[in-house]
Amino acid sequence: MRLIRYEDGYGKRGWGIEEADGTVRELGGSPLVMRPLPGRTVQGVKRLAPVEQPPAILCIGANYRKHIEESNAAIPSHPVLFMKGPNAVQDPGGPIRLPRYLRSESVDYEAELAVVIGRPCRNVRPEEALDYVMGYTAANDVSARDWQRNGGGGQWCRGKTFDTFLPLGPCLVTPEEIPDPQQLKIRGLLNGQVVQESHTSNMLFDVRTLIAFLSGSTTLYPGTVILTGTPEGVGMARTPPVWLKPGDVFTVEIERIGALSNPVEEEGV
Repeated sequence: MRLIRYEDGYGKRGWGIEEADGTVRELGGSPLVMRPLPGRTVQGVKRLAPVEQPPAILCIGANYRKHIEESNAAIPSHPVLFMKGPNAVQDPGGPIRLPRYLRSESVDYEAELAVVIGRPCRNVRPEEALDYVMGYTAANDVSARDWQRNGGGGQWCRGKTFDTFLPLGPCLVTPEEIPDPQQLKIRGLLNGQVVQESHTSNMLFDVRTLIAFLSGSTTLYPGTVILTGTPEGVGMARTPPVWLKPGDVFTVEIERIGALSNPVEEEGV
């Protein structure tokens, strides 16, 4: 199934099943709680991020070899973990706002596959890990590189968790439609031009391994979002560097999931 979270023309928010023809059929509750029979058809919906107040957003860095090489970093022996706050989540089509209060001139894009956990898991073995997945979606791990590298006290979180720095969408695709998350093409496009292009089979640590690692001695609650890393082609690695600017549009395309597009604007302060 392709699940979407939406707001209708009356401001009512809910979940629905998106059919192949684009029709959205209403669900009677959150898919985290139940999957009831579809109800009425809803019209003219605005897509929202397909998560709601995630209990945790766990992010993996340095998970594609060519991205590690372009970043002049070392190959990690374990997954590199950092976190984003739920304030960073942005809807499909919502603006990525360039920070102006804590000003950044080096805001970058990162196309990624995101995994959403569907039931509590702890100490999960890799061979069982995908049984805990509710679905998959596209993500843009927006990053203020100046704050990430120089203003975060040696940690990445400051540069990664400004408001709007995590667009998610356009839908949540359930595992029966993606039985193997390592078999997906992934691209990032800046103003329609391909700047990132890879395949999830190129991950150093696959989705099964990541879930097993993150759930080790740690409970992952339903709704937890896991970002799986970005491939090569990010703006900071280009000569000269390419930073997001007002008027840009960045799109993440992932096979079997679709396209997530967000315009860029300045933060109002």
